[in-house]
Amino acid sequence: MATEPQDGRLVELEGVRKSFGPHVVLDSIDLSIRRGEAVVVAGPSGSGKSTLLRCINGLEAIDAGDIRFEGQSIPKAGKGIYRLRAEMGMVFQSFNLFPHKTVLDNVTLGPIEVKGLSRLDAQTRARALLERVGIPEKADAVPADLSGGQQQRVAIARALAMEPKLMLFDEPTSALDPEMIREVLDVMRDLARDGMTMIVVTHEMGFAREVCDRLLFIDAGAIVEDAPPEEFFRGAKSERAREFVDKIIHH
Repeated sequence: MATEPQDGRLVELEGVRKSFGPHVVLDSIDLSIRRGEAVVVAGPSGSGKSTLLRCINGLEAIDAGDIRFEGQSIPKAGKGIYRLRAEMGMVFQSFNLFPHKTVLDNVTLGPIEVKGLSRLDAQTRARALLERVGIPEKADAVPADLSGGQQQRVAIARALAMEPKLMLFDEPTSALDPEMIREVLDVMRDLARDGMTMIVVTHEMGFAREVCDRLLFIDAGAIVEDAPPEEFFRGAKSERAREFVDKIIHH
């Protein structure tokens, strides 16, 4: 039985490589993330950001290296991957809600099916989470009746219903209209304040600056910057990161 590192590291990547055919997407990535850290991953399109998240929760197999979650190897987990994955919440660009189920049913399904919660307990927890994401009145609605921002907040509540130790957000606001982005980021900000360990792939640099403990800048499959956000925005070391910052600031 693997034991978790004593210094609070929840996720560790060691020499992680991932290719799609001849295209190297992640190139010897070393990274560790501590409990309670909010980390934003930024970088140009196609730099490997989303693949990084998908490798961490075992949705993509890696070619070399190791990824450990609480000291347990994800690539070597075999059938145990489902148990490890249940400890990680994942929120995608598209909301992936079940269209014919109510909001309440969408949020209670995982805890009932995977964790064996009674319907009543699952519903009590789901209602508290819908309150937390600011849409308690939508419990009986179906996804089609909700705005994009509301659907994404349901997706966050659904992930939280599994009581994850880690939340992964893959560009959670990029499919939303501008006026809805704020409401989703507000929920994420509150989660970070409450000490949730989070890895967020996003282009929302205001959020990164305000909320995250560290900003990772990935380019061509390598981490080229790893710094507190203020330091990154004030003095990014690599040319590529400086261009990125300039573009955002003068956007």
